[in-house]
Amino acid sequence: MEIKGKTVLVLGGWGLVGSAICRKLVPEQPEKIIVSSLLKSEALDAVEQLRSEYPDHDPDFFVPYYGNIFVREDFKDLRREDILGNSERRRVLISDTLGELSEETLKASAVYNLITDYRPELIIDCINSATAIAYQDQFQSSRSLLKELDKSKSGEENILYDSIERLLCTLYTPQLIRHIQLLYRSMHDAGTKMYLKIGTSGTGGMGLNIPYTHSEEKPSSVLLSKSAVAGAHTLLMFLMGRTPDAPITKEIKPTAAIAWKRVGFGEIKRRGKPILLQDCSPDDPYVIGDHLELRTAAKTRITDETLHSVFIDTGENGLFSRGEFEAITTPGQMEYVTPEEIAEDVVFEIKGGNTGHDIINALDNATLAPTYRAGYLFHSAFDRMRELEHKHNVDSVAFELLGPPRLSKLLYESYLLSREFGSFDAIEKTSPETMSHELVRMIREDGKLRSEIISIGIPILLPDGKSLLRGEEIKIPPYRGEGTLPSSKKAVDAWAHDGWVDLRVANMSLWKERLKAIISMTEPIPHGDTSSRFIYTKEYWNNFETIEPGKVVGWIFSYEEKGLRMKA
Repeated sequence: MEIKGKTVLVLGGWGLVGSAICRKLVPEQPEKIIVSSLLKSEALDAVEQLRSEYPDHDPDFFVPYYGNIFVREDFKDLRREDILGNSERRRVLISDTLGELSEETLKASAVYNLITDYRPELIIDCINSATAIAYQDQFQSSRSLLKELDKSKSGEENILYDSIERLLCTLYTPQLIRHIQLLYRSMHDAGTKMYLKIGTSGTGGMGLNIPYTHSEEKPSSVLLSKSAVAGAHTLLMFLMGRTPDAPITKEIKPTAAIAWKRVGFGEIKRRGKPILLQDCSPDDPYVIGDHLELRTAAKTRITDETLHSVFIDTGENGLFSRGEFEAITTPGQMEYVTPEEIAEDVVFEIKGGNTGHDIINALDNATLAPTYRAGYLFHSAFDRMRELEHKHNVDSVAFELLGPPRLSKLLYESYLLSREFGSFDAIEKTSPETMSHELVRMIREDGKLRSEIISIGIPILLPDGKSLLRGEEIKIPPYRGEGTLPSSKKAVDAWAHDGWVDLRVANMSLWKERLKAIISMTEPIPHGDTSSRFIYTKEYWNNFETIEPGKVVGWIFSYEEKGLRMKA
């Protein structure tokens, strides 16, 4: 991809890697660089530093943006505790994460507003997303919830409600999935051409024997959560890279400590606050009795001084002492890689080079794709199933074991059309009203067929749009804690689309249009063309003399619903 003249968004641009990437991008002459960071002070500091380093550039060449892109726009400038500590905000956060991805949820999100406002052709994501999600510490939230459960059993103070909501707010997988969904939809709407992620292994490239913990067991559950989230994140981006209307997707995943930003001497801060020096006199020590207090001011004297020392600044990973830095970079430990090396690989990959470090490309090449042998054997398996259908006088249509219900719904609708009308031509000559009438007649007369459809959880909607033939359980709408749902014309349309055999006239019209589109696809194929250029030829459709449900539904998923496989 040519970077010149493009708008580039660098997420996490204040950080160590983000800053190095911004500097590496400048010589490529993009139109502008949006430098994003969590805090206002960080974004402004990053842009001020870049403007001072490149004084010949228009000041508007570097654009600061700040806020938390993992939440909605209204919450982006709030501390996480300010969200979780407010019951109304907490419920909104839960709904945004665990609810359906509606248009309102999408357009209320901070990431959607950021991307659609600036419409970057290129996004480089340097946020340590796995850390941001995993270090919310689902384990601690669970432990707190268990304590509240114990209190509620014993009749003590019960703040169980708040604890449950807080736990729901820390669930890793829903947060990660929603983030990727929002990111994909945002980039699609903004016309982004490429997305490159700087990922993480979670352990600095080390294995389960990593000796560093967060004061828990070894290996650390919190640290392994970070690796688990990082792996899930990669697989979701792998899927995004296989989506035809998504941007080109790449990931570079450093497997070492990343250093450094600067070396200096000064005040040491923890979470942005100076570390106050404390003292405990040897003449008056704390005595361990039957219990050890984890937090107590007894015997401790707070001084007016703060911790000052020599440090190496590793950006978002914080300040390390000389001893800490020496220990983790010892050969055989994490070792380290410089941000400039990462930035060099990033720009090279964007411009079409092959560094060998793109994880998405590596997965594409390492996964086992569909094989020639499987394709060769398909016909023998299919023919054997046909033989058994004929022998046992049954038609094998759908079981709803695979799912989703829409697959079963479409298979049965196309099967009913095939059985009643036989060919594309017959349906073309039949009115939607007649089609609806004849399929209703078939359903009324064939009790076995009717029973097979509704018994797998697929209801049959009759032409009046209100009468439903159904079994005890229906797959659509799915059960989500509520046994009864309000109904409306809009709701019925949605349910019928997702998983009801729909015998209404409007759906028959849709089927006529659908089959006409299939025929139209074959018209541009030159007569007598026997090359490998085309798949959906008249011969593939048996000259339209039959309607084969599996083929028709496969076409619907590929073309009508734009679910065509992108890579082998």
